[in-house]
Amino acid sequence: MHIAAVILSLVLAVAMLGSGVMKLVGAAQMRANMATVNVTPGQMRVLGVLEVLATIGLVVGLWVPALGIAAAIGAVIYFAGAIVAHLRAHDKGLQGAAVLLAVSVATLVVLLLAL
Repeated sequence: MHIAAVILSLVLAVAMLGSGVMKLVGAAQMRANMATVNVTPGQMRVLGVLEVLATIGLVVGLWVPALGIAAAIGAVIYFAGAIVAHLRAHDKGLQGAAVLLAVSVATLVVLLLAL
């Protein structure tokens, strides 16, 4: 079970780091995606910071399990919120958020089972 926890934590961490950095640097495609769901540039930067912090939590959580679990819970909440934002904006482009929510849930479950 521990190997699955490590792999899922790292996969989620890499995905969140990539997304977070794109938000922090204000990549054009990310700005366009965020505008679609009514997220301002300032809010986008905050979301980017949250994703980078979750990345750190997931990686450090490989040695401090409680931190990894907390980061995974945060990721589940974050991506559930992303799906809600897409639905409220009537945006059909929520597949990425849905996949990352599924990975977040799987990571959380495996981390809890690995205790």
